[in-house]
Amino acid sequence: MPWVWNAAGTAATWQDEAPKTAPPAKAPVPAGRKGALVTLVGAAAASILLAIVPVHEGVVLRGYLDPIGIPTKCMGDTTDVVVGRRYTEAECQESLETQLIAHAAPVLACVPGLAGRTNQLAASVSFAYNIGTGAFCRSTAARRFNAGDWRGGCRAFNENDAGQPQWVTAAGIRLPGLVKRRAEERALCETGL
Repeated sequence: MPWVWNAAGTAATWQDEAPKTAPPAKAPVPAGRKGALVTLVGAAAASILLAIVPVHEGVVLRGYLDPIGIPTKCMGDTTDVVVGRRYTEAECQESLETQLIAHAAPVLACVPGLAGRTNQLAASVSFAYNIGTGAFCRSTAARRFNAGDWRGGCRAFNENDAGQPQWVTAAGIRLPGLVKRRAEERALCETGL
């Protein structure tokens, strides 16, 4: 199920049909962190990430403890969190962009073949945002991508070699949100293969 692009070239909605047109090839790069993200992953992958990560992580404008007790803020950011502190929408947007850059760079370093593969890159960065870049780079998905097995790498987002679910638990607890996230990341990853 691919993204449908709006006139501005940003991902607008997730649809069952393929997009009729691709986003513009030469869109202006915005300044600041968003511009750095666009430079790193490309405009299309950046648009996808800025749309899907908040959906998967949720948006909480304060510091809180996640379901397994990890201090978290905004859109899944676990750095420099003050539990109970209020954060502005602007602070949370900046936090998201900073964390996407911090996750995209190591993902591209350990799987250089993701460069230019919009859907697979966006899915991989979203996956790494949730499990950590070290875990992503050691994962079966990364190993398969590096071997050129794109379908197998995408499948490894939520299924092990025995066909059993994986990457859907936190502290040993199966979380429905992770089951859904892994399925959506896999679907995005498989788009266009």
